[in-house]
Amino acid sequence: MTARLAIYARVSTTNHGQDVNLQLRELRQFAEARGWQVAGEYVDAGVSGSKDSRPELNRLMADAHQRRFEVVCVWRFDRFARSVSHLLRALETFKALGIDFVSFSEQMDTSTPAGKMVFTVLGAVAELERSLIVERVRAGLRNARAKGKRLGRPCMIVNGDRIAQLRAEGRSVRAIAEELGYTRSLVHKTLANRAIIRDATATA
Repeated sequence: MTARLAIYARVSTTNHGQDVNLQLRELRQFAEARGWQVAGEYVDAGVSGSKDSRPELNRLMADAHQRRFEVVCVWRFDRFARSVSHLLRALETFKALGIDFVSFSEQMDTSTPAGKMVFTVLGAVAELERSLIVERVRAGLRNARAKGKRLGRPCMIVNGDRIAQLRAEGRSVRAIAEELGYTRSLVHKTLANRAIIRDATATA
């Protein structure tokens, strides 16, 4: 059975000599040499690789979940993914769906033992990247504490008397929250706490 192939290509700008047709031409020739049937071409032209959302990449991922192809082929890693972690997440999705991933320039094919090894290495690199980020955040927090800086959100001073007064006037919780700039949950909590204190005082 001939494998159905999805081709993904991207250029960040149509200027400066970037031509998406170069990628498409080489990927089509590669597919023909492998005996694959091109089931779809997904092209993001003039779209930065740093963007979280790319129309054609989004469409490719949606079609992957519909099992419309068995192989995804790209010209180079950086045409497809914005980071190692992004690439790894996509590869994990493809693996779960039974879809192979091929990068033409890097000669990576996850259907081969060598490609599976690269996938494992990428996973280790992504895990290291996450660990380094976590450690940098922790180091920054320790440094801030050592300098006496207060961390976390600033404390909000809640005017419980004003909340109670507006409630006594018949105002709704929504109206009180909007007027005072509080969340409705905070207004509810303040009123509930005041009721508890009032009841405890009355029975003391």
